[in-house]
Parts: sequence; C-alpha cells; structure tokens
Amino acid sequence: MQTHFSIQQLADPAIAEANDILRKCVHCGFCTATCPTYLLLGDELDSPRGRIYLIKDMLENDRPATLEVVKHVDRCLSCLSCMSTCPASVNYMHLVDHARTHIEETYKRPLADRALRALLAKMLPNPRLFRLGLLGGLLGKPFGPLFGAFAATRRLAALVRLAPLRLPRRPEFEGPGNFPAEGMQKKRVALLSGCAQPVLAPNLHDATIRLLQRHGVEVVLAKGEGCCGGLPHHMGKEGESHALAKRNIDAWMREIEGNGLDAVIVNASGCGTTLKDYGFVFRNDPVYKEKAARISGLTLDITEFLSSIGLKAPVHAPDMNVAYHSACSLQHGQQVHEPPRTLLRDAGFRIREIPEGHICCGSAGTYNMLQPELSEALRDRKISNIEGLEPDVIAAGNLGCITQLATGTDIPVLHIVELLDWATGGPKPDQLA
Repeated sequence: MQTHFSIQQLADPAIAEANDILRKCVHCGFCTATCPTYLLLGDELDSPRGRIYLIKDMLENDRPATLEVVKHVDRCLSCLSCMSTCPASVNYMHLVDHARTHIEETYKRPLADRALRALLAKMLPNPRLFRLGLLGGLLGKPFGPLFGAFAATRRLAALVRLAPLRLPRRPEFEGPGNFPAEGMQKKRVALLSGCAQPVLAPNLHDATIRLLQRHGVEVVLAKGEGCCGGLPHHMGKEGESHALAKRNIDAWMREIEGNGLDAVIVNASGCGTTLKDYGFVFRNDPVYKEKAARISGLTLDITEFLSSIGLKAPVHAPDMNVAYHSACSLQHGQQVHEPPRTLLRDAGFRIREIPEGHICCGSAGTYNMLQPELSEALRDRKISNIEGLEPDVIAAGNLGCITQLATGTDIPVLHIVELLDWATGGPKPDQLA
C-alpha cells in the first residue's frame, strides 16, 4: 500500500511504525474471509482491510477521529484472526492499537459512552472495585430484561448478564507470597494473578497453583503485580495501560534479581498476548526497554509451560468428550495451537474440534459489554457449533471466553487448567460434581 506521510510525521515513532505496517498491506482481502464482524455485517468497512483504509486516511491527514472511523474501529474485536490469514504479515494489532489511542486523544464520545468506558477502565483492573461491581451486577440481575428492552440501557443489560449469580469466594492462595513445589523443585515461576480473574474465578486461580506445585514448580505471586494493562490498552487509554504494565515489570524484575525466575506464567490468554507485547510497547522507553523485553521473553501461557516440563500421568481417567475452544488471543495473538490439545489428550480427555474454531466467541475483553448485540450474535454462532458436537464439557484457556460461553449454554464451561488439575490429582470441578 502506498503511503504519503510527511518527513515531520515520520519523526514520530508511532507514525513511523504505522507507516511500515500500512506499506505491507497488498489489498488482497484474505482477511475478510476470517473477520467475524465482516461475516456478520458484510460491510467492507467492518473488515480489517476497510479499517486499514480508514486508519490510513485519518493518520496521513493528521485528522481527529470522525464518527465513522470510531464506529468501525469500535466494532473490531481485536481477535487477530486476520493476522493468522494475512499472507503479507501485516501487524494489524499494532495498527489498530495506535488508532484506538488516536481516537481516545482526538474524539469526544457521548457522555454515557465516556462514563461507561471510564468505569470499566477503573473498576476491572482493581480487584476491590471489581468485587463491588459484581455486587452491583448481582443486585441488578432482576432488572436485566428491563434494561435489555431499551437501546439506551442495553449495555447495562450486558453488564448484569455477565455477572455471576452469587459473589465468588476468595482464593485459597492469595499474594503476595511464595508457594513451594511438591517434592523436588524443578522450576521457579511468577504467576500473573491479574485483576478480575482471582475475584471472578478463584477456582481457576487455585487450580493453577496446585497444578504447578504438583509438577515441582515453586509459584510466586509477586508484590505489586496486578492487571496486565490490556483492558485500558484496548480502549485507547495508553497512560493508564502503561502505568499498570510498568508496575508488573518492576514487580517481576525484583524477583528476577532476587531468587530468579524461569518464566512468567499466564493462565488468561488475553493477558498473555499483552505481556508478550511489552517489549514492543516500551521499545522506545530508555528506562523500561530492556526490562520489558526480558519480561516478554519469559512470558509463557500455562499450556506452553506445562508442555515444556511434561504432564504427570493422570490419576483419574475421565471418560469425557471435550469441545476445545481455542481463544483468539491464544491461537491468533500468541500462535499457540497444539499444547492445549496435547495436554488434554495426555490427561485422558477426548477432544472434539469445533467447526469455525477460528472465529471469535464475541468476548474480546470489554467487547461484550461495549458491543452487546454483535457479541451475542457471535456467541450464539459459537454455541450452535459447539452444541452440535454434544460434548460433555467445553474447555478454554481464557476467562473472558469462559464467562461469555457460559451465558449461552448449559454445558459446563471450564478452564483447561481445572480439567488438568482434576485429572492429575486435584479436586473435581464444581461444575462437574
């Protein structure tokens, strides 16, 4: 693609990077075949190629974002399926991230939109505020159908729909702290406990630590670590996102410089994609450049790590068919495909591949709260493909996907780690009891 940025514009490292990305695009349209919003809407501007044209025009002309640009960029899930199918290796992720930052800086959203985005950016990364938010969602459950009946309150309906029916308990393993390996220690790792996950899914948090301990791994919940920064990042709130990322980098560097770390483990694939991109995000930061690159280099999805050390022989022999849902952030964002499947098979489960497995379930971070109609359409499409397999359980590697899918089916939806923990000696997941 031909571009026309000025020399002055190209002096900005972000614009220079956008220029390099844009020039790789060859207009082939392969991305349209795997873009969820294009499949739903059939609008070229709701495909990666269409959004690239809009972003190029906005950045080249150094214009504030317009309503049209905002509408179509907001509809993008950042599922990154387009990057898996692009023959020219266009880094759409970095381009659309830059566009979102530009939108946040140059476009004034309606008051209700600004308020909701500000609430999500403050509440979700903060476990205490998030727990209060869950209480509010629980109290609002009876009013969900009423909220959903009006366009102005449809996003509130999505918020209460996603809230659990009861407040989850606190995790058994809370940080900061060190949790020793069982038997001979093989590795020492930091686990990203994150923000929403320990509050919303303490069973998953505990199962991860038990599973790692059982495999001879000391687990560290480092003082000061928390939200990966991905949630505000995908809303264009660069300052908030970078501050959260720097806290994590500092926390893990203290561990590296102390007793050392063999890896930074992530059991939420959306967060893993963000951590693996820290090196790029801070590439021009003289203080954090090297530290961020080191953390990115140490980051592994929990299934990557377990595959590298080998799974213990299963204690239980579960006679179960598992529909494996590969989260977009894992298969497209991190290009991790076989480790989850291999681990489930090694644990004794039978894998059922989901038709259209490359298409997003509609969760996508805060997307199911900000774009509820499109999100629900994608969820229903995914559930239809899953239920046709008649599985005993659905397994996924990302809490957002698990929460999303659970709102559309009665089939139990579990994290891969919960199944592996059970199979190798841990407790049976509550959903299967």
